[in-house]
Amino acid sequence: MITGILGVLGLMTAWFGVAFAKDLSENKAAMETETNFVTSGLIGFTTNFFDTLGIGSFAPTTALLRAFKQIQDRVLPGTLNVSCTPPVVAQAFIFITAIEVEPITLISMLASATLGAWLGAGIVAGLPEKKIQMGMAVALFIAAFLMLSGQMGWMPGGGDAIGLTGGKLIIAIVGNFILGALMTLGIGLYAPSMVLVYLLGMSPAVAFPIMMGSCAFLMPVASVKFVKEGAYNRKASLAIAAFGLVGVFIAAYIVKSLPLDILRWLVIGVITYTSVTMFKSATKSEDSSKAA
Repeated sequence: MITGILGVLGLMTAWFGVAFAKDLSENKAAMETETNFVTSGLIGFTTNFFDTLGIGSFAPTTALLRAFKQIQDRVLPGTLNVSCTPPVVAQAFIFITAIEVEPITLISMLASATLGAWLGAGIVAGLPEKKIQMGMAVALFIAAFLMLSGQMGWMPGGGDAIGLTGGKLIIAIVGNFILGALMTLGIGLYAPSMVLVYLLGMSPAVAFPIMMGSCAFLMPVASVKFVKEGAYNRKASLAIAAFGLVGVFIAAYIVKSLPLDILRWLVIGVITYTSVTMFKSATKSEDSSKAA
């Protein structure tokens, strides 16, 4: 069963890879001038390194890309999804094979997240910058709150189940569908997925293959839509994907674990600040449009 899941994931990733490579080839003369390949790459290495250890990459990547003025806000959701697809797929292959999850639970949650992303990406790709800024400001605030909840012990600790049945399984499927749709807007799936897993009484360890597998399956689907719409930063995506893969393998096979409490507090602060600045940018855009 696991071999079949990973086989399907491999095919989906290859589909994404072909679309991504084709788009890069066709637009190599129009790469973004505001983006520095090395700077974006180092951002991708850092955030995907800590992503593998359970921090989550979307919110920190957003914060760093904005801080170093690497991309425009309008293409942030697409860039996050496209650039993080290869690193997250690598994480999924590592954790799905290492941690046991009941197959029906795993497959149904992966499928629902993928369907949610497919529907969500088509909507987000066509949104104007102001709405994306406002949506991401809210998404970042939610991510910061969920991380704070984990740090303060407000989230339930989970149980020891490795699978779900009946009503709990239906809740898990619906919940992951919603999380998959929201992820296309730029809200990372890791923290809310952990909350969902814990609330349903599953083992905390099970969160890793579920959240990483969900992202790995939904991101190629969402990313192909963003690529076809041209709603992403090509240079930053290529840099983050390449450097991010290196970060994943170093974290998974060399470092394996770190004392992350202090880093989590730092990330919470940075994400909150970025949420506020994104909200201010959105309100400024709205005021400018009214004045015009």
